[in-house]
Amino acid sequence: MGKIKYTKGELKKQRDNLSLFSHYLPTLQLKKQQLQLKILEVRRAINEKKTAYETALKEIMKWAGILADQRFSVAPWLAPKKVFYAIDNIAGVDVWVFKDVTFEEKTYDYYSSPFWVDKAIDILQKQMRILIEIEILDKQIAVLAQELRVTTQRVNLFEKVKIPECAENIRRIKIYLGDQMSNAVGISKVAKRKTLQREEAQILV
Repeated sequence: MGKIKYTKGELKKQRDNLSLFSHYLPTLQLKKQQLQLKILEVRRAINEKKTAYETALKEIMKWAGILADQRFSVAPWLAPKKVFYAIDNIAGVDVWVFKDVTFEEKTYDYYSSPFWVDKAIDILQKQMRILIEIEILDKQIAVLAQELRVTTQRVNLFEKVKIPECAENIRRIKIYLGDQMSNAVGISKVAKRKTLQREEAQILV
C-alpha cells in the first residue's frame, strides 16, 4: 500500500480512484468471460478440423500404394498458391479468420496421366486445406490466450489490490479526519471555557 496524505484532497482522490476502478472492473470481467468462451469455441473448432483431417487421412491411405508410384507426382498441386483470410475483432482483439486457399491449376495431360490423378489431388488438397485452417485457428488461440492472461491480470489487480486498497485508504483518512475534527472541537470548547473563565474573573475584579 502506497503512502497517502491524510487530507480532504487525498480523500477525494481516493474516492475518484475507487469510482474509476469500480466502473472499469465489470467491463474487464465481461471481456475475460468473452475471451474464455471464444477460446473454448476455437478449441472445439480445432477438434472438429482434426477429426475431419483424420477422416481425410483414412481416405488417403486407400491411395497409399498408387501415390507411391514415382512415375507421376501430385506434389506440384499440393503447395498452397494463396491463402485468404480476414481480420476479425473479438473482445477488442484482432485475430485471423480463415476464408479460402487456392492451389495451382491442374495443367497435366489428361490422356497420358493416370486415371486416379484428379481424385487423388482433390483429396490431398482437401487435407492441406484442413491443415491450414488448423494453423490459423492455433494462431487465434495464441492471440486470445495472451489477451486473456493480460485481462485476467488486470481483473485481479483491480479486484484484489486497487479497489480494496482505495477502500482501506478512504477508511483510514476518514478516521483521521474525524479524529482531527473531534480534537478541534474539543480544543475549541476548552478555549471557549477558558475565555469565559477569564471574562468572569475580570468582572469579579
